[in-house]
Amino acid sequence: MSTAPSIDLERQERVVVVGAGPAGLAAAAVLKSKGVDPLVIDRATEVGSSWTAHYDRLHLHTVRWLSGLPGRRIPRREGRWVSRDGVVRYLQEYARFHDLRVQLSTEVKSIERDGSRWVLETSDGSIPSDAVVIATGYNREPMMPEWAGAPGFTGELFHSAEYKTGRRYTGKDVLIVGAGNSGAEIAVDLVESGARNVWLSVRSGPNILRRDVLGLPTNALGVVLRKLPPRFVDWITRQTAKLTVGDLTRYGLPAPKNGLMTAVSEERIPILDVGLIGLLKKGRVQVVAPIERFDEGGVVLRDGKRLEPHAVVAATGFGRGLDPLLGHLNVLNDRGNPTVHGAQTHPHAPNLYFTGYTNPISGMFRELGIDAKRIAKVIAG
Repeated sequence: MSTAPSIDLERQERVVVVGAGPAGLAAAAVLKSKGVDPLVIDRATEVGSSWTAHYDRLHLHTVRWLSGLPGRRIPRREGRWVSRDGVVRYLQEYARFHDLRVQLSTEVKSIERDGSRWVLETSDGSIPSDAVVIATGYNREPMMPEWAGAPGFTGELFHSAEYKTGRRYTGKDVLIVGAGNSGAEIAVDLVESGARNVWLSVRSGPNILRRDVLGLPTNALGVVLRKLPPRFVDWITRQTAKLTVGDLTRYGLPAPKNGLMTAVSEERIPILDVGLIGLLKKGRVQVVAPIERFDEGGVVLRDGKRLEPHAVVAATGFGRGLDPLLGHLNVLNDRGNPTVHGAQTHPHAPNLYFTGYTNPISGMFRELGIDAKRIAKVIAG
């Protein structure tokens, strides 16, 4: 990786990639392999910073050999399920290996169309560019609910983005709100760290799959399934879950309303189990109703039950955070997601590309590589 020099305001870039995470690095590497040397910009101080900020026990839920980005596999030394630190090492090695031009500590404040080019207003000045690839990440802005009474709660209340380790909650009671992958894994981490009571507040039942079945990674199956009709995938994954997961309603977890692919289309990502199923069956994690309100020392649930947790972790998801940057261009839907993706561009925004804003069942890293190749083919072609 070469650190980009101070921005030359007189030079027009051919391509600027916004974001130095896996999506942006993959796009930049494939572009460079096709003779285009893009400038990669990120507001962070290091490559892959979003992964550095994750909780300690996080691992990729996709197997190593299906998670490498174009032109550089993840080393075998990182194991079958790559750890958070292993991902950070890989991304930093990836940028160095491809000798990418990366400008860190540079925030993009706005993007405007100026004739046939784009102009990015950054904390270091203006950058004109023929094309722009937006790759700022799927989990950019934590979404925190505004619960009644929350400001007066005397315990800890924070978003899962701030969670690091369960060791500080040994012997304590913790309530987790949200049954996504983060909530499920944090629950496991808390139990393994010796928390006294771990409650999981669930509004609707998630689809849960084993991370692997008989040694076959679930995301390898997802590579095949995503090409099939959604209704068929809903049916086959439902049958698979019956055999490998079982009926969890007896342990308080509601059955999912929709099948897996239908849920994914609504941005409800399935849980890939790393231990939650076993802990539910042992009663080590207890499912409780959604939160109604907070009071000074506790939480009142919708079913009237009251808990007094030492901490409440809101695993309530993330937003893309693109509205301040791109909302005026009319390229986002009502959820704040891009209306186009990969090699497609919006009619109102030519040469503006997006990558990393979907969460496919085949694995995000794998799909980032596919997107990168498609985008590079169009730009360099």
